[in-house]
Amino acid sequence: MSAAGNGSGSGTNRRTLLKAGLTAPLALQAMPAGAMAKDDAVFGSEKLVADVRAYAEAGNKQSGGPGDRWTADWAAKRLAAASFAVERQGFDVPWFESGRADLAVGDARIALTAQPLVVQTAAGGLTAPLRLAELPGPLDGAIAVIRLPYRRWSTLVDRAVREPLADALARGAGAVILVTTGPSGEALLFNAPADKPLSDRPLALLGSAKAAPIVEAARYGREATLTLTGTSGQRTAENIIGRRLRGDDRRWLAVSTPRSGWTDCAGERGPGIAIWLALAEWAPRVFPQHNLLFVCNSGHEYENLGASHLVEAFGPPPAKTDFWLHLGANAATRDWQEMPGRLLPLPSADPYRFLMTSPDLVERARAIFTGQPGIEMAYPSSDGAAGELTEVVKAGYPRHAGIFGAHRHHHAAGDDMATIVAEPLAATARGFRDLLVAAVPVAR
Repeated sequence: MSAAGNGSGSGTNRRTLLKAGLTAPLALQAMPAGAMAKDDAVFGSEKLVADVRAYAEAGNKQSGGPGDRWTADWAAKRLAAASFAVERQGFDVPWFESGRADLAVGDARIALTAQPLVVQTAAGGLTAPLRLAELPGPLDGAIAVIRLPYRRWSTLVDRAVREPLADALARGAGAVILVTTGPSGEALLFNAPADKPLSDRPLALLGSAKAAPIVEAARYGREATLTLTGTSGQRTAENIIGRRLRGDDRRWLAVSTPRSGWTDCAGERGPGIAIWLALAEWAPRVFPQHNLLFVCNSGHEYENLGASHLVEAFGPPPAKTDFWLHLGANAATRDWQEMPGRLLPLPSADPYRFLMTSPDLVERARAIFTGQPGIEMAYPSSDGAAGELTEVVKAGYPRHAGIFGAHRHHHAAGDDMATIVAEPLAATARGFRDLLVAAVPVAR
């Protein structure tokens, strides 16, 4: 790192910025009034919410599907409008389009959700007794019902999911229904590896709000027919890569965000996408001496598949990179009061979001995000990162930050625009703007 980056020399450097404490970053203080007004518009709540709405209205965001492809094209156009050179990196992902997913018990038919990667039943379904997997004994051929504990569920490789699933399969279950007990009571899809199913037998999901009759039937071993059918295959998903080059000798600034997911993902992905777009419009003016890398990944729901491809092929040399910011899930999503059987909306941000930075930036990040629920207490990534930030850390980028979390409709069909609240979104966006200025030496 040059003298301007390590705190020596003249000009606006990192040490000077750290001394600024809770005041506005120096680079922003020095901006002309016209530039400040432009920044206010870029990071204003109206523009940010409009971008989240455009993203949400694209529909389902499963990797390589219509909503994901529309968002990829949209992100590419926005990068090009900000004078980035845009490339696309394609890779294969699985897909499944559900035909039928339900459980018939007597005269009742309960809708289920197929968990990818899907192992289908025969067209006529699988008929077997229902059994509660929490009870001891063999499950030979039964449809095992696993009641997961209360949580904001995210990944199938979580031990709290993987171990009871493996146990039910080892005890001979012919199929498994996971009851995903969570804040909204909806069925919650799990991120999963892309190479092979974690269950070699049919696996379905059921929200806790509709689980009572199935649990009761399983308690008494009633016969049921589970049907999971549809079409599946492989298709191409794309990472969108935007680069703005200033010269081979210049240092790098990178900003990344995932865009794919199991549902419409308005709250899960929308705020991160909107903040990423705002930073892409703003950064070229503020960091004119840096090479810029802005990337938007697909393949997230397959255990960060797109990020693993991207960092390996397009990541700049870690030793020449001043900072990498990653904008993950639940960057700024509505909080809710949990009442029996319903959620009541709040005007504040859900605090179940985590900000992790390289150790040198922890105190500065805490100052910048003071008063913002959840992220006012940044943590060092050396304590353990999560999500796609792990790919950045694993690749050796020494200075970094990332936000991730899970709101109350995380991975649920109900993740729509009701999960978005304007001012916390804008406050979070402004915070990441200020963190970039604090983290990256501007004078080169």
